[in-house]
Formats: sequence, structure tokens, C-alpha cells
Amino acid sequence: MRRDPGGGPDGGPVTAVERVAVRTRDLTKVFRGFRAVDSVNLEVREGNVHALVGPNGAGKTTLFNLLTGFVAPTSGTIEVFDEDVTGRPPEQIARRGVARSFQITSLFDSLTSREHVELALQGTGRQGFRFWRSEKLLGRDTARVEELLGQVGLMPLADTPVGALAYGQKRALELSLALALDPPVMLLDEPTAGMGTEDVDRTIELVRRIAAGRTVVLVDHNMRVVGSLADRVTVLQQGRILAEGDYDEVRNDERVITAYLGEAHHA
Repeated sequence: MRRDPGGGPDGGPVTAVERVAVRTRDLTKVFRGFRAVDSVNLEVREGNVHALVGPNGAGKTTLFNLLTGFVAPTSGTIEVFDEDVTGRPPEQIARRGVARSFQITSLFDSLTSREHVELALQGTGRQGFRFWRSEKLLGRDTARVEELLGQVGLMPLADTPVGALAYGQKRALELSLALALDPPVMLLDEPTAGMGTEDVDRTIELVRRIAAGRTVVLVDHNMRVVGSLADRVTVLQQGRILAEGDYDEVRNDERVITAYLGEAHHA
């Protein structure tokens, strides 16, 4: 529940019900008889940071792929702000305001950070990928490019080839590319994967900044990251929702403890 600082008739705070940004109903994906996602009913509230966690193979990435249109569901529905987007391709879901980062970086080493963001902005529909247009026209988004790079702390490296960036800086650049869509909903797949402690701390603060005014769904195995950022946590196991609640609730849930200990025992 979100508090309205404006106050009610008696001068006290007004409690407003948050809208549901992303909702699934009985969402299921079957791969050759294997139920990777099994009847998942998920509600992500607008303005929240909602974490998806679970042991390896729990279905987290498949659920992400379903929500962003990279995989079509076997059954069930997906809604974004009450609009049914079930089975729509990724570009259509992106136009509905859902942007995604991936677990594995996919950047062009020879291009600079600035050039990556310029290309991302060209793809938002204002001018398309019209590379023959004049440099003057292509440069009209300069202020927005610099704003996006500034948001993720990369302006000092704007003209550095991406191949020369550190791993954490590349992940930050990917976030800026997702932000170029100005999305109300961002899905972040393992944003701190492979990072050292300093990069993890910087990424936590970065995600906290970009989450202001938007909804974020994230997958991360680092429970310190989840505990630092998440308003709500959904735990998946074998494609189903095992538990849900705030961070303290789920980390003390015996079913969750058993699921993670079971994974460690069989590792």
C-alpha cells in the first residue's frame, strides 16, 4: 500500500491501493513435457521492486522470457497495466513499456558508450534506423544521450570503446540502453552476476536510483542484493511459486530454507 502525503479529510495520510503493473494468471510453459513454469499467478505492484528468486532450475529465466515475449506460453495469460499481452512478440511488449536487461552482456566492443545509446534512441520510433540522415539530425538526441549515460555514471567514459570498459561498467551501459525506452516497467536479469563486491554495491545504488518512479522486476542470486532492494519477493521452485512476501518473511520460511539447503546438499 502506498501512502499519499497529501493527507485525508482528517489530516492523516491517505492509503491508496497500488495498481498492478504486471499480472500473470495460471501462466504455464511446457518444453517437451517438462513444465518449466507451472500455473504461476504473479502480481507485481506499480512502483515496487519485485524480486524473483529460487534454486537453479526454478523457472526464473523462463518466466522472464515469457513476460517479455521471447517465449510464448503454453497456457495462461500475461497483463501489463491490465492490457493482455499474452503471446505478443518482444518489440510489441517493449512498446507497451516493458524493457529488459539480460544476464549475458551483448554489446559491440568497437562502439563507444555514446554510440550504443544513440542507436538505442534511434530505435525508439522517433527516427528509426535511418543511418543515411545527416549528423545534425542524428545528433539531436545529444542531451538525452548524456542524461542517460549520466544516470548510470558513464559520462566520463562516453567516448571510450566498450571493449575497454570493465565488466560492471558494461552492465551499467546495458541499463542505460533499457532506460532509453523510458519504460514504466524494467526487468533486470541477474544485474550483479559475475561482479565483485565494489561493483555489486555500485549496482545496488544504481538500481535504487533508476527504480524511482518505475516498477522493477529483478532476478538475482545474491540475497544481499535482494534484501537491499526488494519490496516483495517471490520464491520459485520447480516452476511453481513456493512462497511470497517481504524479504524477512521469505528468508525465514521453512519451505524456502529447505529448498535452498536441498540445492546445496545436491550440488
